[in-house]
Parts: sequence; C-alpha cells; structure tokens
Amino acid sequence: MQWSLRFRRALRILLIVVLSAGTAGCYYMQAANGQWQVLRKREPIAEVLADDATSENLADRLRLVQAARQFSIDELGLPDNDSYRSYADIEREFVVWNVFAAPEFSLQPKEWCFPVAGCVNYRGYFSRDAAYRESARLAKSGYDVAVGGVSAYSTLGKFDDPVLSSMMRWDDIQLVAVLFHELAHQVLYIKGDSAFNESFATAVEEFGVGRWLASNDRVDDIDVYRARRELRQKLMALVAAAREDLRAHFSAAVPDEEKRRLKAARLKQLSEAAAETLAAAGREGSNWLSGELNNARLVSMSLYEGRLPAFRVLFADCDRDIRCFYARAGELANLDTPSRNKALDGLAGREPQRVPRPFDPP
Repeated sequence: MQWSLRFRRALRILLIVVLSAGTAGCYYMQAANGQWQVLRKREPIAEVLADDATSENLADRLRLVQAARQFSIDELGLPDNDSYRSYADIEREFVVWNVFAAPEFSLQPKEWCFPVAGCVNYRGYFSRDAAYRESARLAKSGYDVAVGGVSAYSTLGKFDDPVLSSMMRWDDIQLVAVLFHELAHQVLYIKGDSAFNESFATAVEEFGVGRWLASNDRVDDIDVYRARRELRQKLMALVAAAREDLRAHFSAAVPDEEKRRLKAARLKQLSEAAAETLAAAGREGSNWLSGELNNARLVSMSLYEGRLPAFRVLFADCDRDIRCFYARAGELANLDTPSRNKALDGLAGREPQRVPRPFDPP
C-alpha cells in the first residue's frame, strides 16, 4: 500500500473521531491533530537506513527494531502489518502526556470514554502544557492528580504506528520490550478494562523478551531482565500493600482530617520502603516512588501489572505456548466483567499447573 493511501485512510478515521466528539470537540481536536502530526513525520525504516545523513547510532537502533519486529511475527504470533515499519522523529522527549485522577479518599480512578479505545483510566495530551492545565482543573475540583510522560503508545492497529524518536534513548531490552507490549494490544483489547489490557500486554512482553534474548544467545541479559522484573515485582508488592491500607483508612468512620493524616503517613512509609528496597538492590537514586505520592499516582502504577499474576499462571498452564495463551486470554475477554474479574482472581490465587517462570528461556 502506498504511503499516500495510508495517509488518506488515517485522515478519514481522524475525521470520524473528531466529528463524533460532540461537546468534547476541543479535546478530540488536539488528539486528532497530535496523532496526525506524528503520522505525517513517518518515514519507512528502509529509507531512513539508506539515507547517508542517518547517524550510525540511529541506524543500529532501527536495525534492532527490524529484527525484533520480524521475531514478533515469527515467534510470538504478533500481527504482520505495517506497525513499527516506519520511523518518526517527533523532536521532543515524550509523544503524549497522560493525566490520571482519583478522588481524595478513593483509589477508584476517574474514567474517560473515547470512540475508539472505550473507557480508560487516563486522558492523553500531545501537549505537555495542555496536560498540566487539565490536571490543574481536576485538582481544583478536589481530585488527586498525576501527569506522566509517555514515550510510546498503540493505536490498536487503527493506524500504522511508527517507531518514535522518543523510544531511541532506551537500551535494547527496554526498546524490544515496549515493541512487543504495544503490538500485544493489537492481539487483544477490551474496551473499558485498562487493567486487563495492560497486564495482558505486559505478560506478552515478559515472555517475548525472554524468548528473544535466548534466541540471540544473550544469556547474561536474561539475568539482567529477570532482575529488573523481580525488583519491580517487589516494588509493586509494596504498592499493593499500601493500597490495601489506604482502602481501610478511607472507609474508616473518622473525620476527613484524620484520613488525610493517615493517608500522608502511609504514602511516606511507602516511599521510604521503596527507597530501602532499591538501595538493597544497588539502585539508589532511582526511586520512582519518591516525590509527591497521591491516589492518582497509585492508580497509574497499578494499571500495568494489577492482573499480571493471573496472566503468568495462564501462561504457565499453557506450557508457555503463545497461541494457547492468546486463546485462553481471549476466552476471558469474552466473559462479562464480573465473571472475568472472578476468573482472574481465581487464577492469581493459585499455583500454575506448570512451574516455569514466564521470562525464562524455552
């Protein structure tokens, strides 16, 4: 398909989104314009590699993307389409800034609903200033808010997503991991269930990176990746414990001022525990649980791994057969929300039928 045809197809979809926006037209207009600006910067990776002006460092990174992209098709059963076959220099650190919000005394995230993605627990802006204006507006309404820069995202196959310049600062493992993660969204995505979607994609990422490293004889890097994942699991366990304590504080029959005190003390304890865990792992100074913590930040952290234990069990039950895993996850996706959540809770609460860890080599 010629690039001009892709542009016309993308433009039609963008126009449909904007015209369906109704009173939310301003937000959708910025989203459509931002997406269009990304699309128009795309160049086929093959052409970038053939350009004498392309730096050797960028060329090396793009060749890695090409190899990982083919691996994603051959070994992981991920879509064979034009996603991540092009490169876009967006000339900024992040492509999108996501805004998260939650009530002061609740860990139930605020939801926003969109024509394509359904209801999600964040709102994305292609302008940093616009994201912070929205967060300020929500804060004035009494919400806890958090803003996070995003280096990559998926349009769920609606567009031919390019590799972005904002992804090039990552090391090999992180770059390949995000590539697999974003492609997984094209395999399975449930409108309105962010925790399911992100945890499913993270499970595919874990399995894919382990198999990719093993296939390239990078045994030492498998240990590096495993250590990163295990450290993150420890941190997320701290977050989960804090969430449980906060739920108890918020439901207690005490004045709001006492809830605020308990909340502040528990969040301070979480940050200190994370710092100790990172120091024990030799990662002092990398505490992403430092700074101002609030309910919105806890919400943003829980999306990507809240259901991951269940998917790990499902993967092990399938003896790490990727197509079995997709089929079993698809069965869960077809359930109604209460039944799906009950099934995921059941998976997370038991031992897998088989015991290999998801990121071990086959």
